[in-house]
Amino acid sequence: MQVTPKSRFQVRLQYYLFIVLFIVAMGLLAWISNRYSFEADWTANQRNSLSPASIALLERIQGPVTITAFASDDNPDQLRVPISEFIGRYQRYKPDIELRFINPETSPQLVRDMGIRVDGELVVEYQSRTEHVQRLNEQALTNALQRLMRSGERKIVFVTGHGERNPDGDANFDLGEFTRRLTAKGFRFASVNLVKEGGVPEDTAVLIIAGPQVNYLPGEVALVRDYVKKGGNLLWLHDPGDLKGLKPLAEELGIFFVPGIIIDPTITLYIDTDETTAVLITPQPVHPITRGYNNVALFPQATGINFRADNGWIVTEFLTTSENSWSETGPLVATPEYDEGKDVRGPLAIGLAMSREAPTAAAGAEPGEDGAAAAGADPGDAGSAQQRVVVMGDGDFIANTYLGNAGNMDLGMNILNWLSHDDSFIAIPARAAPDTSLTLGFAGWVIIKVFFALILPLALLGSGIAIWLRRRKQ
Repeated sequence: MQVTPKSRFQVRLQYYLFIVLFIVAMGLLAWISNRYSFEADWTANQRNSLSPASIALLERIQGPVTITAFASDDNPDQLRVPISEFIGRYQRYKPDIELRFINPETSPQLVRDMGIRVDGELVVEYQSRTEHVQRLNEQALTNALQRLMRSGERKIVFVTGHGERNPDGDANFDLGEFTRRLTAKGFRFASVNLVKEGGVPEDTAVLIIAGPQVNYLPGEVALVRDYVKKGGNLLWLHDPGDLKGLKPLAEELGIFFVPGIIIDPTITLYIDTDETTAVLITPQPVHPITRGYNNVALFPQATGINFRADNGWIVTEFLTTSENSWSETGPLVATPEYDEGKDVRGPLAIGLAMSREAPTAAAGAEPGEDGAAAAGADPGDAGSAQQRVVVMGDGDFIANTYLGNAGNMDLGMNILNWLSHDDSFIAIPARAAPDTSLTLGFAGWVIIKVFFALILPLALLGSGIAIWLRRRKQ
């Protein structure tokens, strides 16, 4: 090709046009990438993507969700960046999830008020209800969102009119602080006077009998027994002493209380107290109530509970005292001692969790039949077909005076979560990379060991000797 001024001009024009078009193309790509986004998870097992169960849950959530992460900013790559990336998976499917960070070191009062325990803890807020997430994984956060969605349906009803603990009271004996904290979790509380109302409200998820001081009337006991017979969930907080007319209810449940007050002298090894009747218990994970519970619980005055083996319930003793404890049947003294033949030797159960198939479900009742709502049943929840009862040998542990001790608050919340069927978690299996481990048989290990320990060193030695001989001959 002959080079002429015209050809030179054409080459320069093509060169400049290419530069202009390249700049325009890069600008368009930058604009498109800023306006639109596309992500693809090419990892094995799709381990950086949400499971279908989480996606389906996000599609059902109406309204914004706020997630507050209490994470120090000393090393953002250690906490803040992983949290942002993790929450980003949820924001892809629900853009109105707002994530904000708070440095716990600069907001110590807020940390105390919110009950933050670990660096990196998340507080998830939805419709003025909150849940805490301490483990950064999909199962923990998805189940927290599920609890927030369902929590507005839980109505807890206290029986009143017999000197019970006041769910709104601020006296030491009352439960005002406990109910206020659980209200923030989405529980709804109400009270019922059985004489005035003539029965338990139909929308009751859990009925609570909280330490009556005067006897129930026979008609009131009949109403409570009728509620239980129809499949209602019950929490009975019994303090040591008389049953206050509730013996027919105990017979209905197939339980009976051990006489006396439990004494455990080993408590002085752990806390400085003059309360000889206080009991410190570390619950074992034998039941959903105590599964994942990593605290101890303090019970100021407790009584033991036994049950008949043929009472028709599946019974779990989820709170038991130590072998060194006993039930003191005599007068309480400063230094009580076990009296063989009179006192009852431990371990003693002070917490029973009882469950059975709900009578309405067993009878094939349709949702809306009489009694179905009394069990707090949700037709979409398979676990709601199960009737649940918890009987406690102490009601002080969630009273205003003792709620802040050890893990009493968490234990009380776990009990109500289980009773209101809020323990049906979404199971999301961990998806690990399949190529992170190498599994070899015996022959494979032998081959590798022989190769690296014998064949490879000999080959290197032989090649070195060969090179040395060749150079020597030159």
